[in-house]
Amino acid sequence: MYGVQTDFIEIIGARENNLKDVAVRIPKRQITVFTGVSGSGKSSLVFDTVAAEAQRQLNETFTAFARNFLPSYGQPDVDSIANLSAAIIVDQKRLGGSSRSTVGTITDINPLIRLLFSRVGQPYVGYSNAFSFNDPQGMCPECEGLGQVTTIDLDKFLDRSKSLNEGAILHPDFAAGGWYLNGYLHSGFYDPDKPLAEFTDEEMERLLHGTGKVPLEWQGGKINTTYEGVVDKFTRLYIKKDLGAMSERNKAVLLRFVTAGTCPLCKGARLSPAALAAEVAGYGITDLLAMEATELLGTLRELGPTVEPAGRPIVASLTDRVENLVTIGLGYIRLDRETTSLSGGESQRIKMVRHLSSSLTDMMYVFDEPSIGLHAHDVQRLNELLVKLRDKGNTVLVVEHDRDVIAIADHVIDMGPKAGAHGGEVVFTGTVAELSAAPTLTGRCMEHALPLKAHARTATGALTISGATVNNLKNVTVDIPTGVFTVVTGVAGSGKSSLINDVFLGRFPDAIDIDQSAVGASIRSNPATYTGLMDDIRRLFAKANGVNAGLFSFNSKGACPNCQGLGVLYTDLGFMDGFKSPCDVCHGRRFSEEVLGYHLRGKSIADVLELTAAEAVEFFTEKKLRAILTAVNDVGLDYLRLGQPLSTLSGGECQRIKLATELHKTGTVYVMDEPTTGLHMSDIAHLLEIVDRLVNQGNSVVVIEHNLDVIKNADWIIDLGPEGGTKGGEVLFTGPPAELLKADTYTAEAVRRDLSGI
Repeated sequence: MYGVQTDFIEIIGARENNLKDVAVRIPKRQITVFTGVSGSGKSSLVFDTVAAEAQRQLNETFTAFARNFLPSYGQPDVDSIANLSAAIIVDQKRLGGSSRSTVGTITDINPLIRLLFSRVGQPYVGYSNAFSFNDPQGMCPECEGLGQVTTIDLDKFLDRSKSLNEGAILHPDFAAGGWYLNGYLHSGFYDPDKPLAEFTDEEMERLLHGTGKVPLEWQGGKINTTYEGVVDKFTRLYIKKDLGAMSERNKAVLLRFVTAGTCPLCKGARLSPAALAAEVAGYGITDLLAMEATELLGTLRELGPTVEPAGRPIVASLTDRVENLVTIGLGYIRLDRETTSLSGGESQRIKMVRHLSSSLTDMMYVFDEPSIGLHAHDVQRLNELLVKLRDKGNTVLVVEHDRDVIAIADHVIDMGPKAGAHGGEVVFTGTVAELSAAPTLTGRCMEHALPLKAHARTATGALTISGATVNNLKNVTVDIPTGVFTVVTGVAGSGKSSLINDVFLGRFPDAIDIDQSAVGASIRSNPATYTGLMDDIRRLFAKANGVNAGLFSFNSKGACPNCQGLGVLYTDLGFMDGFKSPCDVCHGRRFSEEVLGYHLRGKSIADVLELTAAEAVEFFTEKKLRAILTAVNDVGLDYLRLGQPLSTLSGGECQRIKLATELHKTGTVYVMDEPTTGLHMSDIAHLLEIVDRLVNQGNSVVVIEHNLDVIKNADWIIDLGPEGGTKGGEVLFTGPPAELLKADTYTAEAVRRDLSGI
């Protein structure tokens, strides 16, 4: 009996987010795929309940002292979860880091390469840290391991026709009245009213690079402070800071006043001259780091038998790790690529590499839509990975929409029936075959793929890209037709994003770009604030009640004084999980009693924020508000409450709310980057309806996409390839979907297979 009980993860009474007292059994040592429309409760069950509790309980095995240094996971709202295994979570969060973080460093492949060169490289340089661009022993002394040298552009930084008092220093942090400028005004080294153009050479040198002590007024008295020339101060405060760690505001300001270029000493290689001089079998360390994974794998296999005996175990371990990169569809990735440039799908697959060589068993692996960013051609390799993890004796939980991934499940749990307040229930559990016959939204979609578009629209013109060579693009010239729906496709790394996001948007900046970047997802941001509804709602309340509009903001004057507009109170319990409770003054409504007493058409501001988009479009009669709310409803977010924190929205919901804010514009170009991300199969047809409406209104829509239903319903297809990385970057096919069937590309093959039902 004991063995039977532990064959399942038992969940009773799960209530996280929209879950409605969910009770379900998840089989262990099998692949369980969780399906359902976006917002149905999949992530709430898998990540916020099962995975969160597994991590919380694992952390509790450590001492109270150690827990202070571990991430904190709150106890999920669930009655009980039994028979959990330790969890490894592989999510879609993009790999952050700075410009010092690369694919090689994040996968721990770089340390092995450094170890190899420290043991068998000639001439001998030193320990492995002597080959690290993040260590003073190994970094280039000129650029400190960044590969780039950034210098101030004095023509942009200074207006020499003005004096210091007139604002000759153009950087906003050196503006009049600021602390930085005062040191120069009161230094006594030059006349602050004299234009810089009239400065002597000595005065200009003092302004730019001078040192010493200068008197400054401070709190009614005078102090001597260190004088630092503007170039030296700017370099220390801004240029020496890591660009990747800066706020967007500071980064944007910095880039206005600097010129960046490749480091003249290391030529962008980041390493010291000694590290760059060492070789293994004729290869320098940067030669290996600059190779794509597929090429590097071949090189390592050649090196294995020829390298000195001390290096052979290292080469064997390297070969295994790089082979894993290729296996999961990242053969086109270079080890020296910065992690900040990776997409969400690439980031997730990079995280998988860490676990492919693990011999641990009875673990629980949790994946969040691992097929995102993968062409249909590559999904098979992903499936092989999931099966491999299961066959080692692990429990594999996958949140997924892709039919091909669902097809390999041993067990399916379908959430629904719909989204938001209309979801949060388990509507089906069973096998894939049983799911196909089930009366749920997922079940109905499993056997009903959309047909190929028979009659494509005719373009009204073209926007031409000529001679594109960004990243791996090979002198690409291609027309982007106007007045139609264009899909740009191809395997991961084939050059789609380079062609559209880098080149096309760079040349046609007026296009509306709906990308995969996150929306503001704090507890204080919500659909009403994000779409611009809130400003008009506040004005309506203010006019109806004859008061200031600022009162109707829970981020400002109208906030409940007890919880500062959060609606909840947080209690820090030290090393234990923090405790969250509803505010006992406003009872979660966020506003002060005074504000809640004001009404608009019988509702308080808190009542209005509780309305769903579907209810709100009926409540508001104002033309502008109705237009925005209609767009929110049109993208399938009718169930969202106006005041629901954006932090609770799924990835698919976030992308659709972006789309809703842009739908009212006409006569322009829309660019969407994989808009099916996070979308259920039943929502694809709805997305295509929105695209058709945009095109019928006179817009041009360009979509980067792998989804076969979207590809089949385009007016025009641009297929890139043939492979990823250096083996890609070419236009293989342009034309309507019907013509694609005759082409010899991976996309054409996938569409033919889809239409044949294989």
